[in-house]
Amino acid sequence: MKLLSEGADAVPAAEPKGQDKKKFRVITVGKKQLPDPDSGGSGRGRKETFWATVSAVGDDLHKLESGLGEKEYETKTRGTRHEGPARLVGRGAYAIVNNDPSTPSKRETHLGYHLSHPSPSQLGEVQHEMRIYSASSFIIQVRNPLAPVSGGQRVGLPQGRRAEYPEQVMKEVFGQGTRGTEAYGLRFSGVTRPELLDYEGAELLLIGARSGEDGLETSLGEGRGSALNETAEKEKDESIQDVLKELAMDEEKIPAEPLKGEWL
Repeated sequence: MKLLSEGADAVPAAEPKGQDKKKFRVITVGKKQLPDPDSGGSGRGRKETFWATVSAVGDDLHKLESGLGEKEYETKTRGTRHEGPARLVGRGAYAIVNNDPSTPSKRETHLGYHLSHPSPSQLGEVQHEMRIYSASSFIIQVRNPLAPVSGGQRVGLPQGRRAEYPEQVMKEVFGQGTRGTEAYGLRFSGVTRPELLDYEGAELLLIGARSGEDGLETSLGEGRGSALNETAEKEKDESIQDVLKELAMDEEKIPAEPLKGEWL
């Protein structure tokens, strides 16, 4: 992942294929769909906000495939349970950008993506239900793992499963002992450095921002949305088999039919 500063080039490098060693992150969104970027805002109420968790980080794609494959497990009350494999529903390019506002209080980190697969004409029921657009963007924040749950809410991970950041990160990012009104520092931070997403148990807020190519460009700025669009256009004709090769995955183990917009 490339964290882009103001004025940086957003054109991603070509993704190598056939390699079984490649850095990956699995981010699980609690609602099993993305926040709607077109709801709320501009006097229409609060923007939709969902919790997400970095559930796996590694560089062995075979372990990734195994973790996403079908599983059987035992329960005390219902016996043997079967869980089907994960299904590939979208592929594209993304960028994470920190803005450079006139005042610190307006600092935001934007995550924007543009799909290469499926094409806009192939977006179907699958993508609609999961709120996956051809292009979209979100504001992304990282939760301070030391911050307690506020207002009696039961959201997020229990303390023992949260990310354990080094002391330097806690001080420089969250301001532990130096910023905010509490000893732990700020409750949330933007993604000011990419390693914040390299820890299992990192908790994120995804806040819907804007959809469409114009919305993507507005969020990322300085031609970055157009650059992601250009990358998607170049890669849209790659076969599903090539897409799976990027992740060293077997089509028989990780179904890719939802890329065509239909459930199995």
